[in-house]
Amino acid sequence: MSLLIFLGVLFVLVFVHELGHFMIAKWTGMRVDEFGIGFPPKVFGIQRGETLYSINLLPIGGFVKIYGEDSVGVEGGDMGNRSFTSKSKWAQSAVLLAGITMNILFAWLFVAIAFGIGVQTSVSEEEASPEAQLAITNVLPDGPAANASLKSGMIITSVASGENKITELAPSTFSSFVAAHSDTPITITYNYEGEMRLVQVLPTTGIIAANPEQPAIGVALVQIDTVRRGVGEAITDSFMYVLNGIREITIGISSLVFDAVRLKADFSQVAGPVGIVGLVGEASAFGISSLLIFTAFISLNLAVINVLPFPALDGGRLLFVIIEAVKGSPINPVYVSVLNTVGFVLLLALMVAVTWNDILRLI
Repeated sequence: MSLLIFLGVLFVLVFVHELGHFMIAKWTGMRVDEFGIGFPPKVFGIQRGETLYSINLLPIGGFVKIYGEDSVGVEGGDMGNRSFTSKSKWAQSAVLLAGITMNILFAWLFVAIAFGIGVQTSVSEEEASPEAQLAITNVLPDGPAANASLKSGMIITSVASGENKITELAPSTFSSFVAAHSDTPITITYNYEGEMRLVQVLPTTGIIAANPEQPAIGVALVQIDTVRRGVGEAITDSFMYVLNGIREITIGISSLVFDAVRLKADFSQVAGPVGIVGLVGEASAFGISSLLIFTAFISLNLAVINVLPFPALDGGRLLFVIIEAVKGSPINPVYVSVLNTVGFVLLLALMVAVTWNDILRLI
């Protein structure tokens, strides 16, 4: 299920990004030869007018093929006047920035919808309503909870030991119950991905650093409640959320690039496609609002990454346009093609490396 949700999220984000390029290219009079989701080899395509709409085998991106974008094989006449390079630098820049802009706008939309529906937010025990739930946010490796297959995202609905059972749970009442019934296995009932299940866990000592004598099962708990916003508040709060998200992502990526140049980068916290599949599953376990916000976060990451001045990315192509505007003449298309190809290969190599790191973490 997590894989299907991930593919759905990826399809939406790629489609939105490429739709931005497509719409502005059409609006500025450029000829769009192909609108593709995924990278070749092609699975199937539908020709509508001058544009081929295709679905491709490798679901790791997408593309909009604009006539004359690489300046190679451009004809004269009407078709030449509709090429990418025949348009003004402002039009070219608008096309390149359109995908990034769409990712940001849709992130704003996703977050606003999530805020309107209601977002599950951690609250204090004093602030919690009667509908608040007790959620697992982290599990200690090799602890009793981990050995019982408890994981982040599960909602604990009750805890029992013998004849004793409580259903009105908070972090403090759960910890107290575990500490008071450490001599026998505790039955925990939980909700995960819409299914009610139960498991038995035997508490042990030495888990809580501040109090090693206290029996525990090795989980971090938080009380979550649904907080809804009105339309106006959802729009303004989501705008600030997106701005803060862009700032934090920019700082994070800048730090990673700076450390990579110094050969000191820590890629252990960087998630590739395999890692994101797991994260999507965890987000969806908390409901549609959490999934929308996670999708918005990935969309903002795509926007920030794409604006980087690196060949094959939108930012790299934009840099070429700026250089041409400054120097007053086009860059040799052969150089542009080679740089974009090298950049694309490097990006694929990075994706393979990060994916391999994801697999090693799973192993």
